[in-house]
Amino acid sequence: MILAVDTSLGSAVALIDPNGTRRAETGTGDPLGHAEVIGDLLVEALAASGGGDVSQVVAGMGPGPFTGLRIGIAAARTFALGRGVPVIPVPSHHAAALTAIETDAVAEPFAIVTDARRREVAVTVFDGLDADRLPRVIADTVLVPAIEADAHLDGIRRVDVVALSAADLARVGARALAAGRQLADSEPLYLRQPDVKRPAAPKRVRL
Repeated sequence: MILAVDTSLGSAVALIDPNGTRRAETGTGDPLGHAEVIGDLLVEALAASGGGDVSQVVAGMGPGPFTGLRIGIAAARTFALGRGVPVIPVPSHHAAALTAIETDAVAEPFAIVTDARRREVAVTVFDGLDADRLPRVIADTVLVPAIEADAHLDGIRRVDVVALSAADLARVGARALAAGRQLADSEPLYLRQPDVKRPAAPKRVRL
């Protein structure tokens, strides 16, 4: 099985077979409290899967807030380390794009739009599937003031996403693995840097 974990919006966990068949999926839409629920979601999904070995773990790499995103990625990496299996990093917007294309039959160029808080949204523009059946990115993720999003998109269809399908994240990871492609590196796509900064060295004072 392939396990997928994402905490870019709420918390989502799923298991699929290599052919894309969903074995189990669970999650919560709460944008907070990832650390409190992620362990229980993993246990619940594994129990509902009907058993089997996990061969890969797909980690949703964002865009997402600093703390919440780190929790999901850490959970995915820790699980993979414990099982001795590889981690496949996948941008979270790719999963939302696959959902829009395959479930909602979105065909023309469209933008996945997610809440970035602080009156901003994260926007990635896609255009259908490529030859490997992976969502084709035509404009990389950017952070835009929410009131300027429509003007930024300039007529491109907007798909607002409030919850992510971990099963579709797993499917994107499985297709990328089969095609020998890497969709993201090991660095998460944070919406912005954390507010807490390392304190600067104290100024020297001469007497």
